Amino acid sequence: MNTSKMRRKVVPAAVDNGDSADKLDQLLLSASICNGEDVGPFVRKAFASGKPETLLHHLRHFTRSKESEIEDVCRAHYEDFITAVDDLRSLLSDVDSLKSSLSNSNSQLQSVAVPLLTTLDSFVEARNKCTNITLAIQSLRTCVQLVELCSRANRHLSENNFYMALKCVDSIEREFVNKTPSSTLKRMLEKQIPAIRSHIERKINKEFGDWLVEIRVVSRNLGQLAIGQASASRQREEELRIKQRQAEEQSRLSLRDCVYALEEEDDDGFDGISDDAKDGNGILGFDLTPLYRAYHINQTLGLEDRFKQYYFENRKLQLTSDFQVSSMTPFLESHQTFFAQIAGFFIVEDRVLRTGGGLVSKLEVENLWDTAMSKMCSVLEDQFSRMQTANHLLLIKDYVSLLGVTLRRYGYPVEALLDVLSKHRDKYHELLLSDCRKQITEVLAADKFEQMYMKKEYEYNMNVLSFQLQTSNIMPAFPYVAPFSCTVPDCCRIVRSFIEDSVSFMSYGGQLDFYDVVKKYLDRLLTEVLDGALLKLINTSIGGVTQAMQMAANMAVFERACDFFFRHAAQLSGIPLRMAERGRRLFPLTKARDAAEEMLSGLLKQKVDGFLLLIENVNWMVDDPPQGGNEYVHEVTIFLETLVSTAQQILPVQVLKRVLQDVLFHISEMIVGALLGESVKRFNVNAIMGLEADVKMLESFAESQATLLSEADASQLKAALAESRQLVNLLLSNHPENFLNPVIRERSYNALDYRKVVTISEKLRDQSDRLFGSFGTRGSKTNTKKKSLDALIKRLKDVN
Repeated sequence: MNTSKMRRKVVPAAVDNGDSADKLDQLLLSASICNGEDVGPFVRKAFASGKPETLLHHLRHFTRSKESEIEDVCRAHYEDFITAVDDLRSLLSDVDSLKSSLSNSNSQLQSVAVPLLTTLDSFVEARNKCTNITLAIQSLRTCVQLVELCSRANRHLSENNFYMALKCVDSIEREFVNKTPSSTLKRMLEKQIPAIRSHIERKINKEFGDWLVEIRVVSRNLGQLAIGQASASRQREEELRIKQRQAEEQSRLSLRDCVYALEEEDDDGFDGISDDAKDGNGILGFDLTPLYRAYHINQTLGLEDRFKQYYFENRKLQLTSDFQVSSMTPFLESHQTFFAQIAGFFIVEDRVLRTGGGLVSKLEVENLWDTAMSKMCSVLEDQFSRMQTANHLLLIKDYVSLLGVTLRRYGYPVEALLDVLSKHRDKYHELLLSDCRKQITEVLAADKFEQMYMKKEYEYNMNVLSFQLQTSNIMPAFPYVAPFSCTVPDCCRIVRSFIEDSVSFMSYGGQLDFYDVVKKYLDRLLTEVLDGALLKLINTSIGGVTQAMQMAANMAVFERACDFFFRHAAQLSGIPLRMAERGRRLFPLTKARDAAEEMLSGLLKQKVDGFLLLIENVNWMVDDPPQGGNEYVHEVTIFLETLVSTAQQILPVQVLKRVLQDVLFHISEMIVGALLGESVKRFNVNAIMGLEADVKMLESFAESQATLLSEADASQLKAALAESRQLVNLLLSNHPENFLNPVIRERSYNALDYRKVVTISEKLRDQSDRLFGSFGTRGSKTNTKKKSLDALIKRLKDVN
C-alpha cells in the first residue's frame, strides 16, 4: 500500500493596501482550496452578499491557474500517477464496498436509532414537563391551602366568628406568608392581615360597647327578678309561719281532732337568678357571651391588660351613673329601680368575678361594693330624714331589706344598710304612732255608740273572730247584735295594722329578738294614743246612760282585744305564746276603762239621785213602821232591775257588778246622808225600822243577782250597802254601846264613821218625846236603850 505524501500548506501572500477586496477574496479562496479547507463559508458569504457570480469567477480563475501545475505534476509523476490511478481504482472498488457496507450499517443504524432517539427526546421532554408540573402542583397546593384559609377566614368574619378568623390569620401569617410563590399574593397578605386584625378589634369593641349599654337594662331587670324571688321566698316563709301559728293556736285550744301534715315547699329559683340565667342565657337575657368573647379576642390580639382596664373603668362609670337620684321623681316611686339597678350590677359582677377568668379581681369588686354601700347609706339617710309618712318609710325599708337578703346570698356584706334601717327605727314608730293617732281620732269621732249589727257570717269573722273578741266558740245565729259598737273592731284593725307594720319594720333588719321593741311601742300605742283618745272621748262626748253603758261595754271588749294584741305581736315576732303570756302586763287601757265605768256610774247615780229625792217625803216621826218599805226604794229598785235587764245584754258581768256595786254604795251613802242632813231634824225608831225595810229590799235585789253573777259577787253587791245596814242595825240594837268595843265594832260596824254615828244618834227620838205620845209605850226597856245610846253619844263625843 502506497504511503501518502505530506501536503504543503499554502499561505496567501500579503497584498498591498491598494488591492481590492475581490482580489483578497480570490486569494483567500485559493489558499483554502490549496489547503484542503472547507469552502462552505465562502459559498455562504457569496450567497449572503448576493454575488454568487463572483465566486464562480474566482473558482474558474483558480482552475485555470492550476491547470498548468497539474500538467507539470502529471508529466513529472506520470508513472506514479498511473500507479496511483491504479491504486485509486482498486481503492475505489474497496471504497465502493466500504461505502455499501457503511450505507448498510448506516441504514441499519438509522432504522434502530431513530425510534430510540425519538423516544429519548420524548423522555427528556416528558421529564422536563413532569418537573414543571410538580413545581406547579406544589405551588398550586400552597395557593389552594392559602386560598382555603383566606376563604375560611372570610367566612368566619362574615359569621362574626372572630376568634377562628384570628386563628386562620395567624396560621396564614405563620405558615404561608414566606412560602407563597406569588409575590402578588404575598403583598396582598402583608397588607390585609393587619387590616383584618384592626377590623376585628373595632368590631369586637363595638359589640362590647353595645353589651355595656344593654347590660344596664338587663341589670335592672335582673335585680328586680332577684329581689322579687327574695320577696317570694319571704312570702313562703311567712305562710309557713302562719301555718305554724295556727297549729300552735289550735294546740293551745286543745283541738285534738286537728290533723297536721308536713308540706314540702319547693325552693326552686331562689338562687338569685335561675340556672339558665347564670349560664348566660336566662329568661332576662343575662348573657355574658359578648363580654367573654371580647375578652378572649383581646387576649388573642395581645391586648388583655388594656381590655381589663377599659372594662373596669366603664363599669365604674356605669355604677357612678346608677347612683344618681332624680330630683324630679319622688324617691318612693324610684327607689325600687334605684336599688334593683345596683343589685343587678353586683349580681353581674359576681358572675364575672367567678367565671370571667381573671377579667376582674376580687379586690376591684370589693372596692366597687364599698363605694356602692357608702352611696346607698348616704341616699337612705338623706331620704329617710325627709320622709314624714310611716308607710313610705316601711315600703323603702322592706325593699332595702330584700336587697340585703339578695346580695348577702352573693357574699356581699350588708350590715351598714341594716344599721341605717335600725337607726331610723324610732322615727318610723313615731310616724306610725302619729298616723294611728289620726286614724283612731277619726274612728272615735264617727262612733254613734250603738251596738254593732252583723247580718252575715263573714262580718262576724271579720269583726269578732279575727280579733278573738268572742266569748264562746259557738257560732251565733244571724243577724247578730254585738255587745260593742263599731269603734272596737275599727280600733282593733288600726292596732293590728300597727303591730304588723312594726313587726314588718323590725323583721329582716339584722335583729332576731325584737319582740321587746315591738311590745314597747305597742304599749305606747295603747297607753298613750288609744287610752288617751278614749279618755278624751269619754270626757267630752258621752251625754247619756246608753252611751256610757256602750262605752263601758266597749272597754270590756278592748280588754280581750289587748290580750289578742300582745299574743299577735308575739306570734309575728316568733316568740312562743307561753313566754309572751308569762311577761304580760296589766290592762293598758285602765284609765279609759275606769273613766268609762266612773262615767256610767256617775250617770246612774244621777238617775238614782232623782229617785232618792223622794226620801224627802219620808215621815221620820211615824207612829207605825211603814209596811213594805218607803216609796223611794220601790222606784230605785225598779230602776235597778230595769238597768240590770238592759245592761246584761252588753256589759260583762264583772263590769256590771262593779257598776252596781258603786251605785248601791252611793244609795247607801245617800240614805245615811239623808239621816245626816239638815232636812231631817229628828227621827224615831219606827222610821229606822222603815229604813231597815228599805235596806232589806235593796239587799234582796243584790242577792237576786246571784243567778246572773255568782254568790260571791252577789255578796259583794250586798256588802256595798254595809254603811246603811250597819247604821240601821246600830240604831235598832238593844246594846248600842257595843259600838265602843273594838272587836265588835270591827266585826259589825266597820263601815261606820263615829262622827256620823254621833250626829245621827243625837237625832233619834223616843216615842215618849212626841207631844201626844202614848203612855203605853213608855217602858223601862226603851229607857234602858235610850240610856245606852246616850252613853254611847257621850263617849264618842269625848273621843272626838
